[in-house]
Amino acid sequence: MCNACVIDAVKGRMLSRRDVFRFSAGAAAVAAAAGAARPVLAQASGRVVDLTHRYDGSFPTFDGQPGILYDQTVKFAESGYQLFRLTINEHTGTHIDAPLHFTADGTSVADLDPATLVCPLCVIDISARAAEEPNTMVMPEDIEAWVAANGEIPAGACVAMHSGWAAKVGDPSYRNTPDGAFAFPGFSRAASEMLAEMGVAALGVDTLSLDPGNSADFAVHYHWLPSGRYGIENLAGLDQVPAKGATVFVGAPKHAGGTGGPARVVAVV
Repeated sequence: MCNACVIDAVKGRMLSRRDVFRFSAGAAAVAAAAGAARPVLAQASGRVVDLTHRYDGSFPTFDGQPGILYDQTVKFAESGYQLFRLTINEHTGTHIDAPLHFTADGTSVADLDPATLVCPLCVIDISARAAEEPNTMVMPEDIEAWVAANGEIPAGACVAMHSGWAAKVGDPSYRNTPDGAFAFPGFSRAASEMLAEMGVAALGVDTLSLDPGNSADFAVHYHWLPSGRYGIENLAGLDQVPAKGATVFVGAPKHAGGTGGPARVVAVV
């Protein structure tokens, strides 16, 4: 599907205030689960893993336009100090998707409950399958296999998909096929529904979107974000953390009314 068609599909799915209210109970459940999750936070050994990409105007973006522009307004040689004025698209680099991103008046990034930004990290590895199927998805059976191997997913956790896509950041294949079609892994709607029932607070992906590249309707975005939960896109370093046992710290921005924004995300193992 062409990029313009995807954008038209999004416009056709805009949520009303009534839709937001319908999911308010879910938001309350997330907050409660986050509080309950505190006792199961990982007992860290002190190793810190950066899950954030270093990015500039060349970093891949959904719309293909530079996500950050620099304007040096003060130069060191002239003033003894220096600074830049930045123009930033909220949804670039390693960044947060707040509920407001896919709702008319949901929770902004500035109003996310801080308790949900420190989470047990659970990593579901689908990298072998993704190497063969670029638009593959995390499915309920992947979650069931993770639980069978690692135990229950804690309430308030961040569940991250490791597809191996972070290694592709410097290559056009991170975003699309040679003919320009979006192609990258994501979560399935069925998986997001299962994780919501488990009280998970956040989904994370090492790709451009919570939904797979060939999604025509952003089904995961429209399910997950209006429920009061948040997402993290373009994660790095998921191959450096265990499937369970790490704690993730999400340095979400706090600009009023924001639909998301670049974030510094680190895990402590």
